[in-house]
Amino acid sequence: MRRAGPLLALALLAIVSLSVGKYGVPAREVFAVIGAKLLGLASGVDPTAQTVVLQVRLPRVAAALVVGGALAAAGATYQGLFRNPLVSPDILGVSTGASLGAVLGIFLSLPVWAIQGLAFLGGLGAVGLVYAVGAAVRRHDPVLTLVLAGVAVGAVLGAAISLLKVLADPYNQLPAITYWLLGSLAAVTLGDVGAILPAILLGLLPLWLLRWRMNLMSLGEEEARALGVETRLLRPLFIASATLITAAAVSVTGVIGWIGLLVPHVARLLVGPDFRRLLPAALVLGAGYLLAVDLAARSLAVIEVPLGILTALIGAPFFLWLLATARRGWS
Repeated sequence: MRRAGPLLALALLAIVSLSVGKYGVPAREVFAVIGAKLLGLASGVDPTAQTVVLQVRLPRVAAALVVGGALAAAGATYQGLFRNPLVSPDILGVSTGASLGAVLGIFLSLPVWAIQGLAFLGGLGAVGLVYAVGAAVRRHDPVLTLVLAGVAVGAVLGAAISLLKVLADPYNQLPAITYWLLGSLAAVTLGDVGAILPAILLGLLPLWLLRWRMNLMSLGEEEARALGVETRLLRPLFIASATLITAAAVSVTGVIGWIGLLVPHVARLLVGPDFRRLLPAALVLGAGYLLAVDLAARSLAVIEVPLGILTALIGAPFFLWLLATARRGWS
């Protein structure tokens, strides 16, 4: 029953998100609309309420659940690999690469599906470049090499984004670029969620099947090898899985920061560092966190607040607290 508690709380939050907004829909009508949709029957609910639930809020709720859980799972993976609770999915440049791909698509006035595709490929390509640089620069500590390569590649990609913003049309392209970089679920459809779901599940599969090995990987390079873990094979696999998850999520929502940093650490405080418990906890907490932030983003003000702003306002103070209280070692 205790294990079902977080899932029940998440389901309750999803119902609240479907009900609450500038056009309120009672919970009973939400159940009637969704039940009728699943059974192919008439709901008897006002058509406006049906449209709000099915076409406006349901895609946002589904996207928040999938993307929030995905980013938190990727963050937990990166933190375990790099043995540092201050690491996020941005450490290897995946978000910056995805941003460059999307900005390029907007700059070229491509359709939405092409922008999303470029964002996805940009995220994968950035991490591939970081890993190639790390492999070319042979040092004793491969983790440190990857981090330094990620910083350097991220800086170059960030400069390219800035250049495209300077060259973009200030009346049409630049506002679209800025809005995308702040992150939002406003334009996400169920089709978008369905398009990224296979990639996210494919990335989660090896993390789930090999979650017990992540505990050994987090002990360090030498210790993991001494225990029989082939780190040269597992590290690329875990990085590729986390990168695939992050790139797929970012490609449809834009950059939503701090989830990959904040949520895994909270999950670790609640369930401990054992990745077998940490991964499902991060998935549930990440889904609920983004769902709550999205509800606040569309309810607190007259205009919708971009998600990246709210997650930064919440995450930055937590990050400062984390810096002040974090222990020296990894646990």
